[in-house]
Amino acid sequence: MNPQTRSASPITLLLYLVLASCMGGCAHGEKKLSADARVDRLSEEFIRDYYQFRPIGGVGQGWHQYDGLFILPDKAGLDGEAARLGRFEEALAGVTSETLSPARRHDLRLLQGAVMNQRLALNRQRVYWHNPMTYAGGAGDAPSIDLTLYLKRDFKPLTARVADMTAILRKAPAFLALARKNLDPVVPKVFVETAMESATGAASFLSNDVAQAAATVTDPAIRAEFVKANEVAVAAFLDYAEWLKQEKLPKADVSFALGRENYIAMLKAEWIELTPEQILEAGLRELKLEQQRFAEAARLIDPTKPALEVFKSLQNEHPTATGLIPDARKNLEAIRQFVMDHHIVTIPSKVRARVEETPPPFRPTSFASMDTPGPFEKKATEAYYYITPVETNWPAKQAEEWLTAFNYYALDVTSIHEAYPGHYVQFLALNASRGVSTAAKVFGSYPFVEGWAHYTEQMMLDEGFEQPKDPARASREEKVRGAKYRMEQSDEALLRLCRLCCSVRLHCQGMTVEEATRFFMDNCYYEQKPAASEATRGTYDPGYLYYSLGKLMILKLRRDWAAQEGSRYTLQRFHDEFLRHGMPPIPLLRELMLKDRKLWKELL
Repeated sequence: MNPQTRSASPITLLLYLVLASCMGGCAHGEKKLSADARVDRLSEEFIRDYYQFRPIGGVGQGWHQYDGLFILPDKAGLDGEAARLGRFEEALAGVTSETLSPARRHDLRLLQGAVMNQRLALNRQRVYWHNPMTYAGGAGDAPSIDLTLYLKRDFKPLTARVADMTAILRKAPAFLALARKNLDPVVPKVFVETAMESATGAASFLSNDVAQAAATVTDPAIRAEFVKANEVAVAAFLDYAEWLKQEKLPKADVSFALGRENYIAMLKAEWIELTPEQILEAGLRELKLEQQRFAEAARLIDPTKPALEVFKSLQNEHPTATGLIPDARKNLEAIRQFVMDHHIVTIPSKVRARVEETPPPFRPTSFASMDTPGPFEKKATEAYYYITPVETNWPAKQAEEWLTAFNYYALDVTSIHEAYPGHYVQFLALNASRGVSTAAKVFGSYPFVEGWAHYTEQMMLDEGFEQPKDPARASREEKVRGAKYRMEQSDEALLRLCRLCCSVRLHCQGMTVEEATRFFMDNCYYEQKPAASEATRGTYDPGYLYYSLGKLMILKLRRDWAAQEGSRYTLQRFHDEFLRHGMPPIPLLRELMLKDRKLWKELL
């Protein structure tokens, strides 16, 4: 059946019939399927139906049969989605893992984790359809009116993409009207306030950036249809923001916390068996150690000044506004060369990530980012490393403050995280992986993806990037330069460790947003406004603990794998092996990489 003709309810009904067949072990009335074949069938069906309910996400993967589609989350659709997940959970549980090949056993666990994640989000996490943010611009991977992909990626002519955007925008009024039905009577204040801001921003984005792009379309009929749909959608987003202000904000409360039980369920969806208390203990321990590293680096730079004063002084060493992008391009090539010269990891392609200014629509919420195509994209295959520049209309003080965040040391650490050997190399390895299933390429693990990128920041300096080759004989200038890089990298680590600690405390121990703000200010030395922003993010993104937790789990896996491999161990072999299995939950990767079963669950 053509996916364009489906709605949520028929999808579910069809799936029931297919699953009934699969769970009975038959394929089209023929012979009984093998266990491996059943997993393959379930995987294909789960992925297909997953993206039929989330077609914009399917476009992001590079599957353009979903172009222009959007499914409204009405009651029938949501009930069907919940039932679908329940049926898949039952079907996957019915597969005897002992009879599977290692590759299919791995796929089974990936699918089970995806089902756990979706059921948690749908039923327990106060996200998705019970969260006003979903309707204003998305929460997690919940379907939302998000047209950024259609603007950023030239996978078809602009005229065709504008026609697709028009089809989606026509759904906006009905989509936002469903918020009135789907939201709980009382929702967390922080969610309402964030949704109001996001809805207003979405209206501005549509009326300015999207409209400007569509205005260049030469077909008058397509352009006219877009204008009509866009004007109605803009009005709907503004009306939604006002409705939230008038109807939801006065009744809002502070009940954003998942609670310990749901937090544990979130961890288990990543196959993490640690308790929140164990994770917090590890985070507080690492936070103290990282603060010591930060102070030690400061003493190497200038022993006469407090660490914070030293840190602020190095931020003044930054590119000019006009030199920011050229300097990033030049430095990025040097970082790539270091990765190759020092045998850090195999880079599977000579194609470079393009360093460009962040497109205007995305600058308000982006500092720097990596935009890679989906693993199944065949045309718009460029990868962009975006850096947000100084705006020409900014006053001198604001421009200077922005550039301090891009000081030379921060710029290189950011490039390591985003590109080499961070997100971009991980993307290249994913695309180059042979024998990796569709499920392994589609379902990524938050701790794996962000843990890897964060891990590379420290690892590159440990391997000598911008560090003295011979510390005993290094000049004072060489030692100071190395310490400045260490201090900047340490500052990034402190931020992520504060996220870990606040995530657990916000959702399991009753920490308030105000208390979390103070924690960021006291422990990673942020000013009040960015600290408040980090604290607020923790209310709706409890998974931001995974930057640090993922990094710590990778370091533990590296130690264990090195002990296992003995004289065969090299850092490059470890990284290549780590990246060749897709982007699975790290506990599952331990099962693939370690022979000693006793070590599989020893994550920290």
